[in-house]
Amino acid sequence: MKNITAKQLRSLFIEFFVQKGHSVIPSASLIPENDPTVLFTTAGMHPLVPYLMGQKHPAGNRLTNVQKCVRTGDIDDVGDKSHLTFFEMMGNWSLGDYFKDEMIPWSWEFLTSKDWLGLDPDKLAFSVFEGDEDAPRDTQSFDLWVKAGAKPEQIFFLPKENNWWGPAGLTGPCGPDTEMFIVRDQEPCGPDCSPACSCGRYLEIWNDVFMQYNKQQDGSYVPLSQQNVDTGMGLERTILVLTGKDSVYETDLFSNIIAKIEELSGKTYQGADEDTLRSFRVVADHMRTATFILGDPRGVPPSNVDQGYVLRRLIRRAVRHGMQLGLPDDFTAEIAIVIIDQYQDVYPELRANRSFVLEQLLLEEKRFARTLSQGMREFDKVLHRMESAISDFTRLRDTMKETLFTPEVIQNINQAREAAKNVGSTLRPMPELLPMIEEFKKLDEAFTTLEIFRGKLENHLKGMKTIPGRDAFKLYDTYGFPVEITMELAREHGLKVDQDAFEERFKQHQKTSQAGAEQRFKGGLADNSEQTTRLHTATHLLQAALRQVLGEEVHQKGSNITAERLRFDFTFGRKMTPEEVQQVEALVNDAIKADAPISFTEMTVDEAKDSGAIGLFEDRYGDKVKVYSMGNFSKEICGGPHANTTGELGSFKIQKEEASSAGVRRIRAVIGV
Repeated sequence: MKNITAKQLRSLFIEFFVQKGHSVIPSASLIPENDPTVLFTTAGMHPLVPYLMGQKHPAGNRLTNVQKCVRTGDIDDVGDKSHLTFFEMMGNWSLGDYFKDEMIPWSWEFLTSKDWLGLDPDKLAFSVFEGDEDAPRDTQSFDLWVKAGAKPEQIFFLPKENNWWGPAGLTGPCGPDTEMFIVRDQEPCGPDCSPACSCGRYLEIWNDVFMQYNKQQDGSYVPLSQQNVDTGMGLERTILVLTGKDSVYETDLFSNIIAKIEELSGKTYQGADEDTLRSFRVVADHMRTATFILGDPRGVPPSNVDQGYVLRRLIRRAVRHGMQLGLPDDFTAEIAIVIIDQYQDVYPELRANRSFVLEQLLLEEKRFARTLSQGMREFDKVLHRMESAISDFTRLRDTMKETLFTPEVIQNINQAREAAKNVGSTLRPMPELLPMIEEFKKLDEAFTTLEIFRGKLENHLKGMKTIPGRDAFKLYDTYGFPVEITMELAREHGLKVDQDAFEERFKQHQKTSQAGAEQRFKGGLADNSEQTTRLHTATHLLQAALRQVLGEEVHQKGSNITAERLRFDFTFGRKMTPEEVQQVEALVNDAIKADAPISFTEMTVDEAKDSGAIGLFEDRYGDKVKVYSMGNFSKEICGGPHANTTGELGSFKIQKEEASSAGVRRIRAVIGV
């Protein structure tokens, strides 16, 4: 076994497959193109799907690379010794060229040869597909492993859940695979111990996928026009195995990052308590992932949708754990610089996008840090209120248990019930006993009522351990807490969040904030007076000016118009500078001075999109929409009505620019005729 660095391992893998006739291709973007089924590139094969389907690749039919990948499904587990959200996948592909006969011997060679990884063959294990109704038992792979040098007892036949890969999304290329494992020095968990039992004895390091099928929308599998090979060896996992470290965070991939966190926090990683270790790991992992997402050629800024929301969640979770470590202001940029310096020779886009990465991290950190302390105080209030109520109810329950439900009382009641049954079924009671029996019945009914009440208390106590949706939404809306952070905080205190109620509040908020827009898109303004019509027209000019000055990430989130003023909410991550406010105001006034004609054309939604019109492209549109144009300045879907020309507005003045909610700004403005 070789003790090598991550840089050396990348080079070694690529060199091996270049010697086998492969062309080296660059890592694709982390943001997939033309694939709505996934937010991020999650595997090396993901960008190659068209070529796995039969399209010719310009670099040939034997390819190799190291691909950047992001998977955030286990984000809440990050903080332990192994979970990561960003990783590098070393891979090679055959596009209709070689198949199992070549790939399995090559895998054995790379793993065991002293020229390459030099792993002990006796410390390896392998799994192959056992077969089902979709594909036959993979005896060919079994035989090839034995021929290469593996012992039959080292090979396990496992079902589809273990030995079938793909597709990367809901549909696409897939097929049976054979997986390779390091066998750790620990006793088997039982007589049936195998790579399928997840006891930790078997650590997967490589996966050879033999793509023979294309999964369809209906769940069926059809043969691919060409047989492909897709392999994946995780760089982080392999380095962990080769170096014999206890945690991936102790490898050279993280040593510089951890050292920087130690420097900034004044704390040490080695020997720290579990909570401190967890925070170190969360900051290190999330900052690495955030840096790569921002530094990607198709990088996105933090936002409240899609990839931007995942990015925001990563940064804000890192900021929260950074504050727990005592990291100073602007620590996100400090750590990102270390990450960029470490990776920029391998991924030059990080160097090219350095300024954007640092700028966005600082903006998001400051945006969240301003409200984090307030939000934590608000969470503590919620927590204190709940813990006090839980404590009161617990005391009530325990008091009832100690006074009314003692073992002796319960035993006597049960004996009396049994005796009453026997008396009622076999004997006619003596007349003088009848009052006592009636008295017992009343006592029994009262006791039954108390038992029911106690059960209700227990259920109510369980409900009290759930943070109401209204509180979780307040933390989100007022303090910018992604609901996942609230859920994480709740778990740390033995609580949970009412997610359904949160979602309901969130939907109601969306409905309310878009009420002004709803009026436009469903037929126009409720108040069609000349002044409100002109103010409504001004919102079109304002949105166009905002997008021109601040960028096309600006989108309307809601508007409100009275006879005196307009209020316009829009997506933007920071406070506008005075210069930006002046620029926007000047652009709107220039459009007014141009006295441009305002006209509309009816068309389909698709035609509106193709024409460049902006709008809320959701189901509320009918088959036909009106697209209003204001000279060359604004083109927007709207129900109207509007002024006849922009000159009718007279002039435009921004009175105030302020925060509306996390990631949303608000402008109040007036016009003068």
